[in-house]
Amino acid sequence: MPFSSSTVAGAGLVGWILALAAALAYALPALATQRLQERGAKRSLLVAWALHAASLVWGLAGHEPRFGFAPALSVTAWLVLTVYVVEQQLYPQLRSRWPLAALGSVAVLLAVIFPGTPLHVDASPWLPLHLALGIASYGLFAAAVVHAALMTRAERQMRQHGDHDGGLPLLTLERLTFRFVGAGFALLTATLAAGWFFGEALYGKAWIWNHKSVFSVLSWLTFAILLFGRKRFGWRGRQAVNILYAGALLLLLAYVGSRFVLEVILER
Repeated sequence: MPFSSSTVAGAGLVGWILALAAALAYALPALATQRLQERGAKRSLLVAWALHAASLVWGLAGHEPRFGFAPALSVTAWLVLTVYVVEQQLYPQLRSRWPLAALGSVAVLLAVIFPGTPLHVDASPWLPLHLALGIASYGLFAAAVVHAALMTRAERQMRQHGDHDGGLPLLTLERLTFRFVGAGFALLTATLAAGWFFGEALYGKAWIWNHKSVFSVLSWLTFAILLFGRKRFGWRGRQAVNILYAGALLLLLAYVGSRFVLEVILER
């Protein structure tokens, strides 16, 4: 099913070429570790990031724009990599290139294997803004999860060895993690508010309590509890990270999970 003729037609030859080139550029540093120095690895990641962006633009603004669970994951991965590219200029010691490159490689290929469903041309002109807010919140929460994972690793290394391997200081990672959580929460709030108050203008129907909306509201409540607990009770460490992971999982199930069921399992 994934490599059927309809899938190739949906993605288009140019889309496949861009995606394969981006995936290869992401994988190149890992495949040629000994030949590529630090500068070469960074350049390869930047090339992959640019090709990934071109692949997304082609899929979303090509002759037949499509969107679904895999393009949503691909945009999210690209946003996380964008954050990493910017942070590398501020914190050169940040070490998460290989996991993010693997994430980008898988995500960009998934987006051409499962390109999603065609976007309606008669949809509200505000719908792209609504989708952009939602996907941006996905990206910010994903960046928070990446930083939380780095924070957990650094904390574990400090417990075992008294120090960690030279990455960002633990307090810096914690501060960055909750900055991303706060920004993502603000965008998620705006996304849900737009769906609640302007659902009929955006989608042609009022707010419906389906799987997507239930999981979205549950994730919003989880992040609200996390931010309140940190502000009021000083939550940090494993307790805060576990709540962050729970909220991120609920948010992932909201759109990506529901679209995956519709597109892959039910084939709608």
